[in-house]
Amino acid sequence: MLEVIRERAQGLIAKIILALIIIPFALWGVDSYIRHGDKADIVAEVEGQKITRQEFDQALKEQQAQMRDVMGAKYDPSLLDRPEVRQSILDGLIQQRLLAVEANRAGLLMPDALLASIIADIPEFQQDGKFSQSRYETLVREQNMTPAIFEARLRQNLVIQQLREGLTHGMAMPHAAEDRVMRLAEQQREISQVMLTPEQFMAQLKADPAEVRAYYDKHKEEFRIPEQVRLDYVVLSLDDLVPQMAVSDEEVKRYYNEHSAQYQEPEQRKASHILIGVGAGAKPAEKEAARARAEQILKEIKQNPAKFEDLARRDSQDPGSAAKGGDLGFFPRGVMVKPFEDTVFNMKSGEISGLVQSDFGFHIIKLTAIRQGKVRSLDEMKGEVALELKKQKAAKKFAELAETFSNMVYEQPDSLRPVADALKLKIQASPWVGKTGTDMALLNNPKLLQAAFSDDALKLKRNTEVVEVAPNTLVAARVAEYKAASYKPFEELNTELSRRLLREQANALAVKQGKDALAQLQKGGAVAGLQWDAPTMISRDNASGIDRDALNQVFRADGGKLPAYVGGENPAGGYFLIKVGKVVEAGAIDPAKKKAYSGQLLQALAQEYSSAYLAGLKQKADISIKKDQLEKTER
Repeated sequence: MLEVIRERAQGLIAKIILALIIIPFALWGVDSYIRHGDKADIVAEVEGQKITRQEFDQALKEQQAQMRDVMGAKYDPSLLDRPEVRQSILDGLIQQRLLAVEANRAGLLMPDALLASIIADIPEFQQDGKFSQSRYETLVREQNMTPAIFEARLRQNLVIQQLREGLTHGMAMPHAAEDRVMRLAEQQREISQVMLTPEQFMAQLKADPAEVRAYYDKHKEEFRIPEQVRLDYVVLSLDDLVPQMAVSDEEVKRYYNEHSAQYQEPEQRKASHILIGVGAGAKPAEKEAARARAEQILKEIKQNPAKFEDLARRDSQDPGSAAKGGDLGFFPRGVMVKPFEDTVFNMKSGEISGLVQSDFGFHIIKLTAIRQGKVRSLDEMKGEVALELKKQKAAKKFAELAETFSNMVYEQPDSLRPVADALKLKIQASPWVGKTGTDMALLNNPKLLQAAFSDDALKLKRNTEVVEVAPNTLVAARVAEYKAASYKPFEELNTELSRRLLREQANALAVKQGKDALAQLQKGGAVAGLQWDAPTMISRDNASGIDRDALNQVFRADGGKLPAYVGGENPAGGYFLIKVGKVVEAGAIDPAKKKAYSGQLLQALAQEYSSAYLAGLKQKADISIKKDQLEKTER
């Protein structure tokens, strides 16, 4: 297993390490033990392993950042106060602890030498192609970690990865079961549909004014307008300073000469390949079978080189290039695995290689084009170099102005005019802004919004603090106008609410009639007035206009008793009825599709097995959760 990890150091492990560098890691416990020890508040214990409040708070912050990125202006910080969200975060930490404890019980290790080798191989920690201790320490330090904490985290994650891979390594599904699932997946069914919509029943109903008023009172919170402010604000931005910077031709020339190496475009080569894959855990017999298959294909190519692309589409097991005749496009050195790259960069244009073995299997390579390297001239690069120099000058200027900006906003809290005049900034006015967010990206910052609705800003009429709303972008604001929370008046909503109430009542009628009709049809009776649409043939992969729930019902219906009827509530309102009139079994399944199915089924089986394994660990483990401490955690 250690060898498997070592082989994947440039792939999976590299991603793990980059995740450690870019975002906080899941196992915050490592440095909690180091920094907080037994004095920390305990949220939970897993087999004697503590999960601290600090860990949970850090996990909560990470979840908050992810939700803010995904939801944008719609993000509501109160989402993290929901018990199910907080429990889900804690469950993730508990799962990591369980896996770490189990890996330790299994005696899984990550030797120091292997850990050091993996870290040294990661390009992000290298300089001029070699591991750089200073670069490594700098990157780690930027994330508020020491090398010891980082290595402890990484070691723990790699050991857990060993455990995860060991669970599913060598897993297989019986061919008979595979074939059965594939044939079910490829089966087609002929259906007809009837849709009972609320609109069909609206004419039968009339809105009662008293019911409309009662509806408004019951749903009043839906019509609440939260408190809002209009802001005056000033922005100090690095991007705004860049155009103001002046750069001379001499400066451009000097910079170009000092950095000439970075303006060299390396030679690139365009190649196509046919891959016969060999898995990481393949047995010698499997490797020999793959080699024999590759040699047979190579023999065909030598007999007719023009068939290379056709054979790639037919036989290549590289899903990314097979459909394109094996075409990999242009690439420089340092992109492909070494045996592949060494071969390509020693070939002539149009040449076809012999068998080339890599960690992925056996390749047959065709070099289709060579793009010679060149040096981009000063004239070509003048604009780009000038912009880079302006950015450097602007960064220096920004650093000088940022302190003045912050000090003046704080020291003269009754107005933004002094700082605006001093730094030649424009005082801008916002539209109405709510506490939970705004469509204006510049002002849609939780810290700035919190400051804008604070007592300092609303009651004492002071400037907000300076907030970095984006990298190198500072904003300070003050409240120009305030509007308290209110409710939309009933009179304004009367017509809309009448329509809404009528539609809800009509929807209830449509659902009732649909359920009654389905029950009658399933008993073998007839239902008058149903207008079935024209029959259409559908499959699980080709069922346009049918939602997932309806599709599942169609293919769960008993195909031995036709016609079969299914139905249900439509997510958009109303009720659907579907008649299954014919079942068409799958014919011969394309080999490529069979292979794709096999991979998907194996992946699903592995996920189910892993989930069951984790559930078993959790059931047997000694886990205690301190709910009082969990509720104390801060966002």
